[in-house]
Amino acid sequence: MNSTPSRIGLFGGAFDPPHDAHLALARAAIDELGLDVLHVVPTGDAWHKSRPLSPAADRLAMCRLAFASVPGTLVDDRELQRAGPTYTIDTLSELQAQHPTAELWLLIGADQAAFFRHWRRAPDIVALAFVAVATRAGLAPDEPGFDPRDPLPGLDLGAARGVRVLRLPALPHSATEVRARAARGLAIGHLVPSAVAGYIAEHHLYTTT
Repeated sequence: MNSTPSRIGLFGGAFDPPHDAHLALARAAIDELGLDVLHVVPTGDAWHKSRPLSPAADRLAMCRLAFASVPGTLVDDRELQRAGPTYTIDTLSELQAQHPTAELWLLIGADQAAFFRHWRRAPDIVALAFVAVATRAGLAPDEPGFDPRDPLPGLDLGAARGVRVLRLPALPHSATEVRARAARGLAIGHLVPSAVAGYIAEHHLYTTT
């Protein structure tokens, strides 16, 4: 990792919990975008989440366990330290202030891209950072949910630095599935890193009793 990174990525999310698809996405972004470092940022008070998140300390600990195996990642707790709702534009602005000569990349999934125009100061985000939208390989242009010809629908990209689509292998992993399986006492080791599975079991996360 360079001491003065020239290309910095931001990968935010609830990570409740982090799973193998998150790691695959991080590896692909670092490789395909040529990132010097990818900041993995667990969200604090997520304005767009309708369900309560697991405690910040648990999500941070799981992220550190999960991404320890991915060179080039840096688990960044800055959003967990903020009071009130946390917004991507604030984190990007802080990174720009810390690394004024660096090229910034924001990594999001196709599901997030669908409502990106509703993010706080979305036009400022695309003016400040390049955006990489990750979608599974083989997605047809007319398949519902994502159109690579219009990766950020409803947003004027005239002043955008640029948008790139990252094609990933299809991985049927989701945090919702992990939580549901853990709640039922089913195995999750095929969905999350072993260290994360152990942490979930040890701390009785996602159980109702």
